[in-house]
Amino acid sequence: MHTRFDFAGAEVLVVGASRAGIGAAIARAFQDAGASVAITGAEPEPAEEDRGRFAYTQLDVTDGTAVQALAEATPRLDILINCAAITARGEEMAPAFFQHVVDVNLHGTFRTAEAFHPRLKAAKGVLVNIASMYAMFGSPRNPAYGASKAAVVQLTKSLAIAWAGDGIRVNAVAPGFIVTQQSARSRTDPAHVAAVNLRTPMGRWGEPEDIAGPVLFLASQAAGFMTGTCLAIDGGYSIA
Repeated sequence: MHTRFDFAGAEVLVVGASRAGIGAAIARAFQDAGASVAITGAEPEPAEEDRGRFAYTQLDVTDGTAVQALAEATPRLDILINCAAITARGEEMAPAFFQHVVDVNLHGTFRTAEAFHPRLKAAKGVLVNIASMYAMFGSPRNPAYGASKAAVVQLTKSLAIAWAGDGIRVNAVAPGFIVTQQSARSRTDPAHVAAVNLRTPMGRWGEPEDIAGPVLFLASQAAGFMTGTCLAIDGGYSIA
């Protein structure tokens, strides 16, 4: 599917792609479409299947100095994907952890976007942020995650306006329930899994590859007149 897009010659950075999940699927899809892809993650090494496949940088997105250093060491960037995020179902009412989740998911998204703004401006490039369907729903067990992702959607709109004059398009996607390492804990609850399947019109959880295609679309010239939007990719969950 992703070979329908041609990103030959494009320099792509996917922030938050070290584990089996959405970021890694996006990185592979861009590479399959011809792009030169680098990834970051909080872990010392990426997932085993991606070792040696991408240039890798261990990066803590809460460390502004490290983020800026990576930007300065990157001579050119056409496409930036902000995918770094954390959550812990049932633990986010603790104020300190709530603050940490927001620091990673929201402030981390802004830190990387701002640090790479000069590179994106030079390339008249594209920024795609990964939000969540929890940007639209209340989440009693993931309040920090939901709040941070709602803010990512609003940040996307604001940056789209602020950077339009620089030739930068800024969009987001809002995944629904996706089978990833991050969602593994919630998927141990059979009742929760069944409830998601029942409510989702398409009758299943999404796969990381389901997110990659829409991200490539937003980064492509096919979406050349789109900025400030957030695409729901949830199998219809948000309309049910």
